[in-house]
Amino acid sequence: METSGEQTAADVWARVKRRLRAELGEDIFASWFGRLELDSVVEGCAYLTVPTRFLKSWIESHYVDRVLSVYRSEAKDVERVVIGVRNSLGRESLPQRRTSDMSRPSTPAPMPMTAQASEPKVPSLALPHEERTENSDLGGAPLDPRLTFESFIVGRSNALAHAAADRVAHAPNGQVIYNPLYLHAGVGLGKTHLLHAIGHEMRTQGRRVIYLTADRFMYGFVASLKAQTSLAFKERLRGIDLLIIDDVQFIQGKQIQQEFGHTLNALIDAGRQIVIAADRPPADLENLDERVRSRLAGGLVVEVTALDEALRTSILTTRIEALKSIHPTFEVGPNVIAYVARSITANGRDLEGAVNRLLAHATLTGSAITLETAEIAIRDLVRNREPKRVKIEDIQKLVASRYNVSRSDILSERRTAAVVRPRQIAMYLSKVLTLRSLPEIGRRFGGRDHTTVLHAVRKIEKALGEDHALSDEVELLKRMLQE
Repeated sequence: METSGEQTAADVWARVKRRLRAELGEDIFASWFGRLELDSVVEGCAYLTVPTRFLKSWIESHYVDRVLSVYRSEAKDVERVVIGVRNSLGRESLPQRRTSDMSRPSTPAPMPMTAQASEPKVPSLALPHEERTENSDLGGAPLDPRLTFESFIVGRSNALAHAAADRVAHAPNGQVIYNPLYLHAGVGLGKTHLLHAIGHEMRTQGRRVIYLTADRFMYGFVASLKAQTSLAFKERLRGIDLLIIDDVQFIQGKQIQQEFGHTLNALIDAGRQIVIAADRPPADLENLDERVRSRLAGGLVVEVTALDEALRTSILTTRIEALKSIHPTFEVGPNVIAYVARSITANGRDLEGAVNRLLAHATLTGSAITLETAEIAIRDLVRNREPKRVKIEDIQKLVASRYNVSRSDILSERRTAAVVRPRQIAMYLSKVLTLRSLPEIGRRFGGRDHTTVLHAVRKIEKALGEDHALSDEVELLKRMLQE
């Protein structure tokens, strides 16, 4: 009889699944109900299981009424539906846990979920296992536990970005502000740290957070297209409280960009928070669809600028103090810290690399860290640091001095060979060593047209390939300007 009862329950469940597939469509069914299994039916309660907590939470939040309604149409004696998570050791037998010996420790059974129950409380996403499960379902990346607001060092270059991030993370009652919050900066200046800090803080509030890099977003969308589950992928993304996208400048492909734009619109219209990071402002993301750029620019756009020397000193001091708790003999004097802060100006990652080199020298050789040893230890970082920002005025002055003409001659309308060649070289160097556009360079050279600048650049480029002496001369000018 027991076997017959189990077979009957299995037949009913098979009919329930067929009806759910027909009513909801193949995409939604495959995404949300393909891994939903019947465990047992006990005392009018159907115990169902799924492999992840994310699926459990989503079905409870969005489809439990539909599941119960379809189930009752097939089996009148079913009054409740309970959804549990299958553990890694196999199927979780929910009714057996209820009736097992209470003196033995066991995992509590999940609370029943009925069609009349109030909106289920979303479980806290702060637990590492839950975070891994939910992110893996969405193709998301885990948050780095080291990157919190507490470990972020604030200085002049990042104060505004930090304040905006903190306001978003601590908004009262789930209020959405600065939507989207868009942070942009060069490599290693702390924008990703702030993204993770926001995610950590909102997870501690029980909010549903997904952190995606651009490549993970693209991979997830393309994978869902291949598996014909793109509708479910979109629904999952739009059912969260905070979407974090890092390195948005790498999102490519017309269809993917369109979906990204639709996702932004859906989340913003639904009052969900979005935080974006990139290496440039929205207007400069030339590969992105114009409507997406406009949407990104419609929030709060904040730049994290280069780290000033005081902030670099603070970062170094903090990192060294943290390492001293592990390596008590690791001592770095203030003069060495000041030297490293002055020498390494590119980004925070190079500062981290400098500290690691100093630690390796101290622990491997057993000798004290002096200015001389620090100089040797960070030599490669100093040599490979970003070149100095060159100004057009500096180029004009150096070229004029080198060719025995005045700067006013270079800016003038004079067309003698003694002036034309230095002027063209100065225009070429301005194009190569600065980020100025051709029209801007033309304006800085006496209000000339951009076609004049383009002609000069092309003429010098051709001459460099033919005249080795000129090539050596121009290379020398480049080094002098960048030192």
